[in-house]
Amino acid sequence: MSDKDMAPPGMAKGSRLDLTAGTIPTTMILFALPTLASSVLQSLNGSINAVWVGRFLGEDALAATTNGNLVMFLLVSFVFGFGMAATILIGQAMGRRTPQEARRAVGTALGAIIPLSAVIAALGYAFAPHLLEVLGTPGSAAPLALTYLRVIFIAMPASLTFTLLMMALRGTGDSMTPLWFMCVSVGLDIVLNPLLILGIGPFPELGIMGSALSTVIGNTAALIGLVAAIYLRGSPLALRGHDLRFLIPDRVVLRLMLAKGLPIGFQMIVISSAAITMLSLINREGVVTAAAYGVTQQLWTYVQMPAMALSAAVSAMAAQNIGAGQWSRVRGVTKWGLIFNLCLTGTLVAVLTAFDRAALGLFVGADSEAVPIGRRIQLLASWGYLFFGVAQVLFGTMRANGYVIAPLLVMIVAMYPVRLGFAFGLYPVMGADALWLSFPAGMVATALMAGGLYLHGGWRQGTMVPAPEAAQGSSTYREATGGCTPSAEMAGDGEWASPQGRSAAGGREARVS
Repeated sequence: MSDKDMAPPGMAKGSRLDLTAGTIPTTMILFALPTLASSVLQSLNGSINAVWVGRFLGEDALAATTNGNLVMFLLVSFVFGFGMAATILIGQAMGRRTPQEARRAVGTALGAIIPLSAVIAALGYAFAPHLLEVLGTPGSAAPLALTYLRVIFIAMPASLTFTLLMMALRGTGDSMTPLWFMCVSVGLDIVLNPLLILGIGPFPELGIMGSALSTVIGNTAALIGLVAAIYLRGSPLALRGHDLRFLIPDRVVLRLMLAKGLPIGFQMIVISSAAITMLSLINREGVVTAAAYGVTQQLWTYVQMPAMALSAAVSAMAAQNIGAGQWSRVRGVTKWGLIFNLCLTGTLVAVLTAFDRAALGLFVGADSEAVPIGRRIQLLASWGYLFFGVAQVLFGTMRANGYVIAPLLVMIVAMYPVRLGFAFGLYPVMGADALWLSFPAGMVATALMAGGLYLHGGWRQGTMVPAPEAAQGSSTYREATGGCTPSAEMAGDGEWASPQGRSAAGGREARVS
C-alpha cells in the first residue's frame, strides 16, 4: 500500500478528511459544507434555468421542464441507490484502512452503471411520449416536455457517471473535489443556457432544447475534469495497472450492491411515483397551478438542501466509523446531524416564509397569476421539511450499516396511505389545500417512524462488510500493518457480515449493542 492510499489515523490526506477522528461537530461541518455548497450550486443552476425558461419561453415550457424532471428522477432512482450502496462500501473500507476494497467497490459500480445507464437512456428516449402521457402532462406543454426529456436521456450515461464518482469521492472523505467540478458543471450550464435558448451571437436558437443541451455540456465537461483530477491528485479510487480488473464487476460486491442498493433505489421510486401521482392531480388544476407548483419546488430544493447535505455527511461519517468499529462516534454523528438540521432547515423555512412573494416572482414575474398560488403552497407545506430533515439524518445513519428494508417500508407507508390518502381523502372537503397539506403530513409520519426504527430497529446488526475482511483483515491491511493474517482475497467470496465480523471458526455474527 502506498502513502497515497492511506493517511495515518486522525490525519487528512490532501482534500480528504479522516472522518473517524477529531471533534464530531467540527468534522461534520468541514465535510458537510462543501456538500451543501454543491447542492446550493446544483439547485441554483436549476433555479436559474427555470428563470430563463419561464421568462423567455413561458409557463407552458416551465410546466414541461417540471414534468420532464420528475420522469428523470423516477428513472435514475435505481442508479442512485446503487451508487449509494457503493459509497457505503467505500466509506467502510476507508474506515478499515483498506483502500483496495474501496477501488474494488468503485470499479464494480462503474462497470455496472455505465452500460446500465446506456440501456436506460435508449429505452427512455423511445418511451418518453408514453411516460408523459401517464403523467397527464398538459397538452400545450407536452411537445416541449418531450423535446427536453429526450435530450436529457441522450446524455444520461455521462450524467450518471459524474454523479456516481462524486458520491464515491465523498465516501473517501473528500467533499471538496466534487464541489470544484460541480462549479464547472453549473458555470457552463448557467452561461450556455440563455445563449442556446435565445440563439445569442454565434449560437443557434434552440428554445427548450437549448436548456437541456446546456446541462448536457456542463455535466460532460465536468466528468472529464473529475476523472483527470482523480488520477492527477492520487485519489485512493484511481484504478491503475492490476486494479483495472475491478471494472469487471465482482459478483459478490455486485450482489451486495444490488441487495442494498435496490431498496435505497426503491425508496426514491416510492417518493417519485407518489410525486408523479400528486402531479397528475395538480395538473388537473390547470397550467398556472402546475407552473406555481414547479416554482415552489424550485424553492423547496433550497429548503431541503441542509437536510440532504447533512444526511450525506452523516452516512459517510457513520460508514467510516462503523468500519473502524467506533460505535460511540456513530451515536455522536447522529446527534449532531439532528442538531444542525433543525437549526439550518428551520432558518431557511423562516426566511422563505418572510420573502416568498419576491422569491416566487423571480421565476414567473411579480404579476403572474402563479404567484399567489405558489405562496399558498409554500405556506401550507414548507414547514414539513423540518421533519423531512430529521428522517433523512436518521436514515443516513442506518443506511451506513446496510439497514435499508425497514426504511423502505416506512417510505411506502408515508407516501401512500398517509400522503396520497390525505390528498385523495380530503380533496373533496378542502380542495387544492389538501394537496399541499399532504406533503407535511407525509414528512411528519416519516420522521416519527424513522425515530422508532433508530431507537428500536436492528440496524446495528447490518450487513455491509465482507466476512473474510472483518474476521481476518484484507491483504492490503496486512501489508500496511505487517500482520500475518490470511489474505481476504485468498479466502474466496465468502458472505457479507456485520462490521464486527464473524468468528473465523464458527461463522456466527457478532451482535452489537
